[in-house]
Amino acid sequence: MIQLSSAAATEIKRLQKINDHPRSYLRIAVRSGGCSDLHYVLEFTESLETRDREYESQGIIMAIDTETEAAIQGLRLDYSEDLMGGGFRFHNPNAIQSCSCGNSFSLAS
Repeated sequence: MIQLSSAAATEIKRLQKINDHPRSYLRIAVRSGGCSDLHYVLEFTESLETRDREYESQGIIMAIDTETEAAIQGLRLDYSEDLMGGGFRFHNPNAIQSCSCGNSFSLAS
């Protein structure tokens, strides 16, 4: 369902460690807003909610709520650093349009 690159997994593990959340879930969610209608949310959570499904990739356990699931089916999350800074990169096969920052997108109606 969701795939993390090894670079994304390494960065997530680093963030879990420095934020003192070594066993937390990575919550990936989609919310209304952003310049292309929807935007991605990444956060750590200590527990699953009743509407969450659990996924695993590269040793990272993710919590995905059932409302978000369809919008990110097949998502590939990467992390890269360049001269402009580092960040997560979302490669979503369901997005029909993305803004230039890559954190906001639109789905087909």
